[in-house]
Amino acid sequence: MYNADDEDLTELGIKQAKEFGKRIKDMNFDLIISSPLVRAKHTALIININHNQIIFDDRMRERSCGDLSGKSLETTNRDEYWNYNTTIQYGTSEDIRIFFARVFNFLDELKHKDYESVLIVAHSGVSKAFSVYFEGIGDGLFLNRGLKNCEIKEYVL
Repeated sequence: MYNADDEDLTELGIKQAKEFGKRIKDMNFDLIISSPLVRAKHTALIININHNQIIFDDRMRERSCGDLSGKSLETTNRDEYWNYNTTIQYGTSEDIRIFFARVFNFLDELKHKDYESVLIVAHSGVSKAFSVYFEGIGDGLFLNRGLKNCEIKEYVL
């Protein structure tokens, strides 16, 4: 099912976040930057064991699924939905190119900040955009290029 625009973590999500917080407690980072969506905010608060500053940035929001919200994933061709080169527009969902440009803008700005290390709390779609930014567009198919819940990947700007 396509996520509602701003739903909270499930019990499983809370458990995963608590376990993740324990895994990263010895990592040093200057701050946490999080999506402002409730599930990401909640995750950021749970994992913030060391009481780092948290900044919420709208550019880290998940790709808006628009009027697909709450509908079955079978409503669309998921490969096509996450195809950078598609010409198909599914309802009022956010165009993938516009979505990626929003995330790229965030990363371009982050390059000019004086941070040693930043922890980003976001969404699978945002991680797909990160993969393009750092690893290239490849075949343009992104359905399986996103991180899983509480998975971590390190990038160097």
